[in-house]
Amino acid sequence: SYFLRHARSRNYVSESEVCKLESVPLDFGDYHPLKPITVTESKTKKMNRKGSTSSTSSSSSSSVLDPLSSVLDGTDPLSLFAAAADPVTAAPPTDGARRRRDKDESSAVGSDFEPWSSKRGEILARYTTTEKLSIVSAGSTVSLISTTGSAVSEKVRTRLEELDDLEEGSQKELLNLTQQDYMNRIEELNQSLKDAWSSDQKVKALKIVIQCSKLLSDTTVIQFYPSKFVLITDILDTFGKLVYERILSMCVENRASLPDNFSPESVNDTAKETCLNWFFKIASIRELIPRFYVEAAILKCNKFLSKTGISECLPRLTSMIRGIGDPLVAVYARAYLCRVGMEVAPQLKESLNKNFFDFLLTFKQIHGDTVQNQLVVQCVEFPLYLTLYSPAIDWILQCIAYHAPDVLLTEMMERCKKLGNNALLLNSVMSAFRAEFIAARSMDFIAMIKECDESGFPKHLLFRSLGLNLALADPPESDRLQILNEAWKVITKLKNPQDYINCAEVWVEYTCRHFTKREVNTVLADVIKHMTPDRAFEDAYPQLQSIIQKVITYINDFALLFSVEKFLPFLDMFQKESVRVEVCKCIMESFIKHQQESTKDPVILNALLHVCKTMHDSVNALTLEDEKRMLAALINGFIKMVSFGRDFEQQLSFYVEARSMFCNLEPVLVQLIHSVNQLAMETRRVMKGNHSRKTAAFVRACVAYSFITIPSLSSIFTRLNLYLHSGQVALANQCLSQADAFFKAAVSLVPEVPRMISVDGKMRASDAFLLEFLCNFFSTLLVVPDHPEQGVLFLVRGLLNVIQDYTWEDNSDDKVRIYTQVLHLLSAMTQEAFLYHVDKVDSNDALYGGDSKFLAEINKVSETVVSQILDHLKALGKEESLRRQSQLALSLFNTILAHGDLRNNRLNQLAVNLWNLAQKHGCADTRTMVKTLEYIKKKSKQPEMSHFTELALRLPLQSRT
Repeated sequence: SYFLRHARSRNYVSESEVCKLESVPLDFGDYHPLKPITVTESKTKKMNRKGSTSSTSSSSSSSVLDPLSSVLDGTDPLSLFAAAADPVTAAPPTDGARRRRDKDESSAVGSDFEPWSSKRGEILARYTTTEKLSIVSAGSTVSLISTTGSAVSEKVRTRLEELDDLEEGSQKELLNLTQQDYMNRIEELNQSLKDAWSSDQKVKALKIVIQCSKLLSDTTVIQFYPSKFVLITDILDTFGKLVYERILSMCVENRASLPDNFSPESVNDTAKETCLNWFFKIASIRELIPRFYVEAAILKCNKFLSKTGISECLPRLTSMIRGIGDPLVAVYARAYLCRVGMEVAPQLKESLNKNFFDFLLTFKQIHGDTVQNQLVVQCVEFPLYLTLYSPAIDWILQCIAYHAPDVLLTEMMERCKKLGNNALLLNSVMSAFRAEFIAARSMDFIAMIKECDESGFPKHLLFRSLGLNLALADPPESDRLQILNEAWKVITKLKNPQDYINCAEVWVEYTCRHFTKREVNTVLADVIKHMTPDRAFEDAYPQLQSIIQKVITYINDFALLFSVEKFLPFLDMFQKESVRVEVCKCIMESFIKHQQESTKDPVILNALLHVCKTMHDSVNALTLEDEKRMLAALINGFIKMVSFGRDFEQQLSFYVEARSMFCNLEPVLVQLIHSVNQLAMETRRVMKGNHSRKTAAFVRACVAYSFITIPSLSSIFTRLNLYLHSGQVALANQCLSQADAFFKAAVSLVPEVPRMISVDGKMRASDAFLLEFLCNFFSTLLVVPDHPEQGVLFLVRGLLNVIQDYTWEDNSDDKVRIYTQVLHLLSAMTQEAFLYHVDKVDSNDALYGGDSKFLAEINKVSETVVSQILDHLKALGKEESLRRQSQLALSLFNTILAHGDLRNNRLNQLAVNLWNLAQKHGCADTRTMVKTLEYIKKKSKQPEMSHFTELALRLPLQSRT
């Protein structure tokens, strides 16, 4: 009890002045944190472990450079150290060097060139079949030219015989394979190739590659051919890489790998002989298609033999393709040659051009009798057959058009124009040529599309390809409306909903880019008209989603967007709930991203409330927590953007409506409570704290909103914190009885706090969270005036009773820590003027004016609290809890030091006893004790703290020993 009877009188203003940091004038000179940083880069010749460097040059740059990268000069030190540490594995080049070489070679074409790997997945997904497939397994049906004559060495003859002399029994044709079985088998062959190579069975590896190449001459299941080509060429690529790296490893001498741009002169004879051996083996293959593909796969190896090797081989391989009779097989062979050519010699465009012009010369074969008969046998329609050519022709044209001058592109365009039935070529031209080139000549392409024969390649696909280009580049302004009219004339006549929507999806973007909401509305109306009959929209959700995405991408003004008459009817076509929710999420994400200012537009509010309601109503018991969080974040983003300005009553009505609509998402209810509290505080700000009868009633309505919403929340700490926060808002607005109701509700909720709570999906003890909340609560209770009918400190007493009865964790000291915080509160309450106040609210310092009865009541409470703390300290006297006893004793000592009047002998003695108890069993932190004692000595120099000098003499420091 003597603690608060002798609480130190505080002058908070003077204490604040003493504690202020000393202000020192600083001269920043030219420095400013927002100015660009200038970094000086030093290029070094060498760098050793001690860090000595020889600077050769330095250059200043206004951009922030990476100092580590600049010092290392692009090399990876770990790879170099690893290579130097292991002298045994000297043959192959380092992984780092190989990766750099691969990177340099692949970068011969720029990042603007779309690689084959990006097309691979699309081809495999598009060209599928349900027909049964067959494959020759185990041994290969390879037949080689028999080589006789004494000029051939015995070793070479033996190798050739191994390839040629295959047992009949080793060949096994696997029939009736499904597409997946076929793909699995091809993957097995790829793995077999790698295994054979790693086990040094080079002949077996070559057999596998030849066997696979022969499959590319088989067109019995013609619609699967493009996918087969992708799978087989993967194996060829693997083989080509293995051969190249094998020969490259033979060039390494004394651990020095070849430079990236090595010349044939730097290649040793052994490597050259091995390289020639591979080419001779391949030249011995009888059949044209495997011979062509395998040689093309190792085309890069010509670098080891001569500087002009690749440039000489490309025209020869191009001419070889003329011997392939099937036009589909031939065009894919040309595509593979272009692919290899772009990888190893992208500068040799002449051979690629010759390849394409050869194709144009043989283009009429596609319409020949042989092809037609084959299609009849396989029951394949001609338009479907033509689509099989697209990946190959697109790739060939992409390679030729890459960085090609407009003159060449125009020449190719004219050549295609002269051919009859050229829709297939025209489509590939539009797919491969630069979008700017196509857009500038849009009317020319429309004229060519009109002249095309409808029977072969559908015109709507041509218009789709044109639309894809116009989405990337703008046509001449004078032609834009005519282009749209010409395209839409064709598109709107399409009877098949799938064909229609595939085209409309592309042209919607063109319309949004270049026209007003009137044209966009017309296009959306046409889409609704075509897709509503027979519920055709159910099979076109991806395209419809794409259309919505494009519309909201280009129309960021949501007042304009929702004034598009057909936009909301368009949304009604999304009747599958999961898709509808995804579309709503897209709309809300766009709104939150682009809406710069708050809005009260009724059109926007009604539309977005409908969108948000759709998202909210999709939540059920199976909805994942992450999904709920995402939906709540989007709805909260919308709520924050709604503002009716000074019409606060309308704003509160909106929040009431929102609460009824979004009651299943707890984060939204939390946001609404915060928004209503903010509205009450905004009202207080406008009225400058002097409420009229009308505004007083309004803020009471806001407070009532929060009070009836908080109990619907499930998270107990969310409820506690909101009760406290809302009580503070009520207090600030002079709603004292409402504030009391919030604080009483918080007090009554504390006993319900469970021992463990879920935090981010993990169970954690709740003590730390409860301690944090109670400390905040005590800070608020300082300024809460007592209720005239409830007695002195009724809220503090009620809270202490709850804390006393609460079941704390075993071996927990949190209850005592809370009691220590209560002493801080009670000490502050004994001051003549409190540390802080709420404007226009009289706290207990004004109500009681330091009345002795009030101080006596505080003293009774403090007596109970101190006795509880001391009892707990006694209970911690057992050996296993001595460290906890030491910490709590020091904590209470610091509380007395800060808040007690130590001129009182009994309080002074209690402080000394606590100091000794903290050190009694050697559990105290010596550094902390030393700093505490230094602080006491420092404070003793202040005039009003001179009694600290005597106290310091009574506080011994004990060593741990």
